[in-house]
Amino acid sequence: MGQQGATIRAQRDSARWPWTAADADFMATMLHHHAQAIVMAQWVPTHDADPAIHRLAGRIITAQTDEIQLMRTWLLDRNQPVPDANPAGQTMQMGGMTHTMLMPGMLTDAQMQELDGARGKEFDRLFLTYMIQHHRGAVTMVSALHEHRTNAQDETIFKFSADVHIDQSTEVARMITMMLEMGFTPPMPPG
Repeated sequence: MGQQGATIRAQRDSARWPWTAADADFMATMLHHHAQAIVMAQWVPTHDADPAIHRLAGRIITAQTDEIQLMRTWLLDRNQPVPDANPAGQTMQMGGMTHTMLMPGMLTDAQMQELDGARGKEFDRLFLTYMIQHHRGAVTMVSALHEHRTNAQDETIFKFSADVHIDQSTEVARMITMMLEMGFTPPMPPG
């Protein structure tokens, strides 16, 4: 029984822990976060980027497109609102006005314009700098979710959030190496 038995026990244990409002909020806000990363990565082919940046961008687009579908499905399966993935951030109505809230690591409009206006080596530098910022923000979001013991007990949330943490931390390390190899100074970690 071994691994199969352990999997069955883990699934039963996870079933005892329902998802939380924080889990649903994490999935909904991560939709926006991923949408911005995809927009950034989609600019690579038209901005004279280095071939290594093309490979990285392709991986980001593929992984995060699949993850957006997972997040949407998870929310739908729990009868939760599924926001349109907005690369500018989460919009909220307050006092008759619409406000956009950026999740940790998301680029401001000015940063997005700066990136879109760059070409060649400057695009490479900004893309890596801003994608490191963006990925570190996703890791921050995962860490915040896991701060409370009742969050991320749902099997899908736990696996997805752990995957985001591992994948994006690994990509940050890879992007720092890429920056050094290209002669750029990587951004320092926050704090």
